[in-house]
Order: sequence, then C-alpha cells, then structure tokens
Amino acid sequence: MTCCASIASSLHEPGPRRPGVDEVALASRDLGNGLRQITLSVPDMRCGACMALLESTLGKHPDVYMARANLTAKRLTIHWHAENGSPPDFAALIGTIGYTAVLPAEGRDQPDGEIPGLLRALAVAGFCSMNIMVLSVSVWAGADPATRQTLHLMSAALALPAVIYSGATFYRSAWRALAHGRANMDVPVSIGVLLSFGLSVYDTFAEGRQAYFEASTSLIFILLVGRTLDHLMRRRARSAAASLADMMPKGANVIRADGRIEYVPLSDIVSGTRTLIAAGDRIPADGTILSGLSDLDRSLLTGESRWETVGPGGQVRAGDLNVGHPLTVEATAAPGDSTLAELHRMLEAVEDGRSQYRILADRAARLYAPVIHGLSVLTFLSWFAVTQDIHLALTISISVLIIACPCALGLAVPMVQVVAARRLFTQGIVARDGSALERLAEIDTVVFDKTGTLTQYEPTLLTGNWTGPLEFSLAASLSRFSSHPMSRAIADYASRREWEALALDDVREIPGNGLEATFRGEVYRLGRAAWAASGDADDRTAAASTVVLTRQGEILASFVFGEKVRAGSAMAVQFLKSRGIAVVMLTGDVPEAALAVAREVGIDSVKAAALPKHKAEAINALRNLGRKVMMIGDGINDAVALKTAHVSMAPASGSDIGRSAADFILLNGNMDGIKVALTTAGRAAVLIRQNFALAIVYNACSIPLALLGYANPLIAAIAMSTSSILVVANAMRLEIDGTPPEREMQRINKLAGVG
Repeated sequence: MTCCASIASSLHEPGPRRPGVDEVALASRDLGNGLRQITLSVPDMRCGACMALLESTLGKHPDVYMARANLTAKRLTIHWHAENGSPPDFAALIGTIGYTAVLPAEGRDQPDGEIPGLLRALAVAGFCSMNIMVLSVSVWAGADPATRQTLHLMSAALALPAVIYSGATFYRSAWRALAHGRANMDVPVSIGVLLSFGLSVYDTFAEGRQAYFEASTSLIFILLVGRTLDHLMRRRARSAAASLADMMPKGANVIRADGRIEYVPLSDIVSGTRTLIAAGDRIPADGTILSGLSDLDRSLLTGESRWETVGPGGQVRAGDLNVGHPLTVEATAAPGDSTLAELHRMLEAVEDGRSQYRILADRAARLYAPVIHGLSVLTFLSWFAVTQDIHLALTISISVLIIACPCALGLAVPMVQVVAARRLFTQGIVARDGSALERLAEIDTVVFDKTGTLTQYEPTLLTGNWTGPLEFSLAASLSRFSSHPMSRAIADYASRREWEALALDDVREIPGNGLEATFRGEVYRLGRAAWAASGDADDRTAAASTVVLTRQGEILASFVFGEKVRAGSAMAVQFLKSRGIAVVMLTGDVPEAALAVAREVGIDSVKAAALPKHKAEAINALRNLGRKVMMIGDGINDAVALKTAHVSMAPASGSDIGRSAADFILLNGNMDGIKVALTTAGRAAVLIRQNFALAIVYNACSIPLALLGYANPLIAAIAMSTSSILVVANAMRLEIDGTPPEREMQRINKLAGVG
C-alpha cells in the first residue's frame, strides 16, 4: 500500500504553471498579414511521435495557421490568425493530450534543471542494480533454496527504491499519456519495468521459481543512462542559440524624463526609450546614438574583429559591445524586434524546416503506434498459443514494444541539422532553415550577382560632372532617400562639400533603376543612365557603374563609380569549379564592367544588363533544364531571384529584403563562407543518410530477434538506448570533422589553384 501510494504521489507532482490567454498574447509577435507567432516550451516532448501529435492537434484548430515542433529545443512554434483578437488557449489545448506548455521565459531553465534529477535517479538505479547483480552471483552459483529465498528478498528490498524513485520519470510521462487516451514511448518502458519487478516478486514466493530483479533495475539504469546522455547532447547541440541569448544583457540602464537612471529588464524597453550604455556593456536594442563618442566591437553579428568608431547620429544594433566611452542611445525598436533577436530566431528555427528526410522520419514515427502495438499483441497471442506460458508471452511482447521504439529515427535528421547550423554559425554563416542544408548539398549551378556580392558592397565615387550647384544639390538631396550603395556614396561625397538641401515631392525608388522625384513641377531622376534619360526601364542597356541625374530626360549630372572585388570571391569561384559546379554571373551592370570582374574572379559565363525580372527568368530557365541553382545576391533587385532559386545566400551587408529572401546569410561578408557552407552541407547530408541507415539496420535486426524470443526486456532496453546514443553521437561528429582536416583543406586549395 505504501509502495502504491508513493508511486501515485510521484505521478501527480505539480508541474509548471500554464500561461493564460492574455500572457500568450503579450508574449507573441506580429508577423504581418494578420498573423502572430508564439513559441512555447514543451518539456514533455520526447520523440518524433510526440512532435507529430502536437502538430496535428494544434493544426486542427481553425485559428492556427501553422504549428512546428522542435524536438531538440523542446519548443513549439505556433502561427495563428489574429483577426479574432485574443489567441486560442494553446496551453489548455496542449494539456488535453497530456503535455505541459509554458512560456520559454518560464521553461528556459527546465532542461538544465532536469539533469540533477536524472543524475540522482541514475545513481540510485546504478547502486541498486550493481548490488543486486552481486547477490545474483550467489543465486546462479547454486545456493540452496533457503539461501536463495533470502537473497531474493534482499534483492527485492534493493530493487524497490530503483523501481519507485528512479523509474518515476518514466511513470509520470506514461501516466499523462494514458490519462489522455494515448500511448508514448514511456508506456512500454513503464510496463516492462513494473511487469519485470512484479513477476520477480511473484517468483520469489513461488516454489522453485527463479527471480530476475536485476532485469528491472538494469532496465531502468540503462534507459536512464541513454536519457541522460541524450539530454546532455541535445543541450550541447542547441548551445549556439543559447550562447547567443546568454551574451545579451538581461536589462539596461534607462534614462527617465526627469534625468533619473533606472535599471530595467529588457521587456520594458520600447522604441523611443533612452538608455545609458557604459563601457563594457552590450547594446540591448537597435537604436540611434544621441550623445557620446566611442568604439564598438560588432564581431558578434559581423564576424569582423576591427572596432568601429561611432558618434551622435550613428546607428547601433543589439549585441554591439561598447569598448570605449559611455553612450546615450535611443532605441528604435524593442529588443524582440532587433537584428540580434531575428538572428536568434533563425538559429532556433533551423530544426523546424521540413526537408524530405524529415518528412520521411515523421511519417515513420506516426506509424509506430498502430504497427508496433498491433505487432506486440500478435506476438503475445502467438507465443501464448504455442507455449501456454503467459509469463514468457508477456515478456516477449513487452520486449517487442521496447525494442521497436523509433527514437533513433526521430533523432536522425534534427540532430544533424542543429549541429550543422551551430557549426556554420561559429564560421560566420546563419542558416535560416534546416531544409536549406539538404538543398545546398544538391546544387550543381551557382549564380552570382556582381555589385555588392562579388564586389565590395560600397562603391567608390571616382568622378562626377554637373552643370551647376543646383544640380549637385538635387543629386545629393535625392541620394538621401535610398540605402543603395551608390546613393550612399553620393551622399558621403556630398557631406564633405557645401550644398543646399532641397525639398522634393513625390519621391519614390524604382528597384534596379533609381530614384524619381518632383521639384518645382518638373520630374528629376537619379539612377541608371538608360532609365533616367529615356524613362524606359526595360528596353535599354543600363550602366550600373554610372549614375546620372536627369530632368525630363535631359542629363544634368553624371557620377562614375569604381568597385573592388570582395575578399574570397576568386577562391570561392575556383572552389566551386573544382567540385564540378557551374558558375554564372548575372548582373545589371554593363557588359564591360561585368566582364572585367568576371575575368578577375574566373567566371566564364556572364549575363549583363539584367533587370530584376530578367534574373528571375534566367534562374527559372536553368531550373527548367533540371539544374539545382544557388543564387547569391544582396540587393532589393535580387530578392525575386533569391526566392526563385533552389537555395540562396546573401551577405549580411545586403538589404533587409535581400537577407529576408535568402536561406543563408554570410555574417562576415566575404565569400569564403561559400566553401564552408557547401562542405558542411555535404557532410551533413552524409551523416543524415548514415543515421537513417543506423536506424533501419537496428530495426531490421532487433525486431525479428525480439519476435523470436531472443531479446528480453533488459536486452531490448540496452538496444533501444544504444541506437539513440549512436545516432546522436554520429551527428555530433560534425563538430569534429564537419570542416575537412588540414590535409584535405590543402588538397581543396590546390585543386582551386590557391596556395
């Protein structure tokens, strides 16, 4: 009675508090188009079947647009339609299927807090199991009946703490599942443990029977070893996003209206909040410097170790480290909307991508319940019909349940994707989607944009001609309305000269062409010569290295720019060629400028004077020929082409739209990241296939052995845990050899003609 009460109390331990609807609404973020997003922590999620159940349950709700479960981070991302105001009660809905959902702020420490409990349970199970095995030596050595009975009773006393305390982690999970009319992977484990212990107690008091207490305790011990190692490796795999979050301050010194300085949490910072950033502090949110002159270390986002001097009016980003003097900064966005927060979300979202491999693994996990449970029942009936031994039939059927758990299959893809994403991040590359790694490994053609991609993003103004000061003032005034590198170059040049800022009307930017505005009733254009002079953006060749100012088609000023090839461009092109990948340049610049850069970096195929729609059409043409194309571009005019390609990449210095359209972002800006990304993606694809092979071979060998009675619950538990550990350990190899060793790097460089 005491034992049952102890187990029952352990099954009903109070869990984390569920967030209410209002809390979910406050913690959500606006995605636009009537959609909002919330991320919830689900610590009870343990396998692919759990993911499938959570996603399918939420997907049935009429207000839910999309639900994605992240097994490694144990988080659930939900997009829902916000037209009805308040969100659905997601926590209650998740609770109906036996899971607990909490806000990440509350559940953030849950994984770390679970390790001490697992280690304590593991220690108890290990102590009990080892001592029972010592006692079993005497039993198996031929002890007389009285001695054997005594040793069995001692073994039962030792097994009781392990079964009650150490096994509670499995019982709680199984009870929650059964209470909601479903079965998870811990149900067969719990049945196996309790049945093995119960039969051993029965056999202790049955004359001539041999008890197997070591089976139940060893089963718990082996499963806890597997679960603890799995948990530690998961935490290690997702440490890139966690480390990024840990680098951010938990609050900031806010300057109040009356001049008081008050330390507040990040959640209290909104657009317009003035903060005091002391030397050694990180910027908490994107903002503008109001006062102070200092140096910033921006390596967290850019990968560049060189400090940058900033002053009043300068723009800062969340994550920048102030290494000089105090600064007063006005936030232009909340911390949750900062560049760094978006980067953190990208890292966490990597595992959510549904690649072909991932979809296959999810389908296999969903087949587990009907197929394996049916097979277990059939095994029990068959063995009982043949042997009339219910003890043996139950043992074999439980072994089938345990050994067929698809945990290894559920871990095969996400573990590799998360480890690969972490490795890429340490090399200055952000993967926005786990499935992009799979697509990157398939490419056979790479299409480069030129300006801002192969060449330095900020062009240099070489020469300029204008008819008078008014014309120069018009060009300088127009250039302030665009973030295009050539516009910025004109604005920078103008900042060093005297000119009059003019009030312009109806200013608009035409992507890929230039700026248009009205001044004193006349239309002025600043941009590509063919477009600005003729008004026709489609029929004439445009010179991207020359910008002109026109009035009603008449040229009033011209600006000629030079450019420098970006670091690593030539090496990246040669590396791609060495792997048999076709390389194409697709640019809006004139043929002469395009060919000059192509010759310098080693590209043979060049298409110049291409407008945004022409770039997308060219990539579509390649795809229609069966080519797997990677587009690498940086600007607004590349956005459509980036989305059209099989996979895409953009430097972090590119436009916001260009970065949003890309699958990979090169934080440090140089093209060396292409080689790292391709090498890592190729290695990840190999490891995923290896993991699938391990999982398939394991099931193909172990299930028949269990059906034939060659695997008892203890052996089944060892086999199941070993398969999961092997899959996770195989994924972690990417951290060791994801980048080729020194000799392999030298071989690649030799093939590429470098070094």
